[in-house]
Amino acid sequence: MAASDPRPRRALRLACGTALALAAGYGLGVPLPFLAALLTANLLALRSQALPLKAALALPLLVMLTTSLGLLLIPMLQHTPLSGLLLIALCLFHCFRFTLRGGNALLGTFVVIGLTMITSAGTASFDLALTVIEALAKALLLAVLAAILAHALFPEPADASAPPAPAQESPLDANWIALRATLVVLPALLLALIDPSRYLALILKSVALGQQVCSHETRNAGRELVGSTLLGGGLALLLWSLLTLQPSLLMYCLWLLLFSLLLARRLFRLAPSRASPGFWLNTLATLILLLGQSVEDSQTGKDVYTAFAVRLALFIGVALYAWLAVHLIDRWRGRRQTRPQSAQD
Repeated sequence: MAASDPRPRRALRLACGTALALAAGYGLGVPLPFLAALLTANLLALRSQALPLKAALALPLLVMLTTSLGLLLIPMLQHTPLSGLLLIALCLFHCFRFTLRGGNALLGTFVVIGLTMITSAGTASFDLALTVIEALAKALLLAVLAAILAHALFPEPADASAPPAPAQESPLDANWIALRATLVVLPALLLALIDPSRYLALILKSVALGQQVCSHETRNAGRELVGSTLLGGGLALLLWSLLTLQPSLLMYCLWLLLFSLLLARRLFRLAPSRASPGFWLNTLATLILLLGQSVEDSQTGKDVYTAFAVRLALFIGVALYAWLAVHLIDRWRGRRQTRPQSAQD
């Protein structure tokens, strides 16, 4: 008997879970409600199996504990900024390396998000850093609950084969890839240290780019990094235009459900695509970030379109920088590898 194709259920699971997390975030009034949808999308994209009950309960506590360590770096950033920044860069490097060497990708992603968000917020106010920890913990708890419900609605077929384990990089390759991912995240972190409230979404975007940098080749960097950012921005603008026809939380969730399903079909290879799964996941992350920030701007009375244009320009700038960083790091690496061969000849 042929095994059932699990990809349609995975696409439906990702789309429905993301929409449910968005509805719960706004319905419960948690801080940064769109963050729950972003974490849910990552959780369901990176893991096809349902989380065991113990892991589901322990993950938010573990991430909250590890990210709270970022509070210890705040005094160092305030009194010795250079040393503090170098220590954060070292922590980011080891988080990316941990994932590349076969560590839990979800844990690595959440720790990177928490570390960058908390340290940048803490430079402005210690209370703001505690608020960010609270927002991250609540968003992650909602993400775990939304993922459990999505798995209950669309369970994995019993005869589905387990997805192949991600390839484990060699120690040398992991060091180089982790270095370029760290360099991608650092500029956004520097901007956020100046004004955390303004550049919060940029941090999340740079983290998504850092994860994407870990999974593609240099020759595809432009299409993967810049292309996904442009596509995500275009979809966010389209969804916002559709949402203005009938603005409500229900329509917000339904439109996100539809757009997430269209992207998930390509992420799970149900529709033909030359782009990698990371391209479509980063497109969805860009869509959620830009749209969520636009909704927040509309509630505070800001000019939504001006703020959207500025934010999208920053996103594109970060993506272009990431492309350049990947190219230069890999070119430098290639030169270092050819020097010993030249010396032997």
